[in-house]
Amino acid sequence: MKSHARVVVIGGGVVGCSVIYHLTRLGMQDVLLIERSELTSGSTWHAAGGFHTLNADTNMAALQGYTIRLYRELEEITGQSCSLHHVGGITLAESPERLDFLKSARAMHRHMGLDTELITPDEIRNLSPITNTDGVLGALYDPLDGHLDPSGTTHAYAKAAQMQGAEILLRNPVLETNPRPDGSWEVVTEQGTIIAEQLVNAAGLWAREVGAMAGIYLPLHPMEHQYFATADIGE
Repeated sequence: MKSHARVVVIGGGVVGCSVIYHLTRLGMQDVLLIERSELTSGSTWHAAGGFHTLNADTNMAALQGYTIRLYRELEEITGQSCSLHHVGGITLAESPERLDFLKSARAMHRHMGLDTELITPDEIRNLSPITNTDGVLGALYDPLDGHLDPSGTTHAYAKAAQMQGAEILLRNPVLETNPRPDGSWEVVTEQGTIIAEQLVNAAGLWAREVGAMAGIYLPLHPMEHQYFATADIGE
């Protein structure tokens, strides 16, 4: 293992691999990602993989729209499938206040070049016959909403980053992170020690533990998710 890197990213999930992809895309060289096990073996492995553009924050909505478009580009660059499915999404409004919010969201999306539509209860039922529209005043329909394979997407980010010069080191747990007087970091791993000019904590479920190594205590708590899946089993 080399002894120095400009940027070291800890964590080989979708966030860590996205970070090294974007850093190298911006022209940064000498970028290294360190993963304790295999890519996507942590938080990303059991993610639902859903995506949408609706967000009250304009910057976050724009970022989500950019990311959704990027998935197709990653597939083209790398040949790695993200298993991208744009099935469309419907956000319901059961009060005038909620409907006003969706109207403002649609205006914001139009400004950002995102193609969303306000739809009526009848249109909701046409798009999603299983949806109960009792009391529903309207909805926002986004054709970009959908789902993908988190593992495939992570590998697409990783491959694109490596094509741009990033390095990925697997099966190498980080044991310590120690700040140095010059502002750099000493990163101690099972395979050796590396000096990082900049250190990125992208450890997901273990980000709290990684932060604690540097005396930083993150208010991170695992959450339980529930999923509803359907399947057409035929006649």
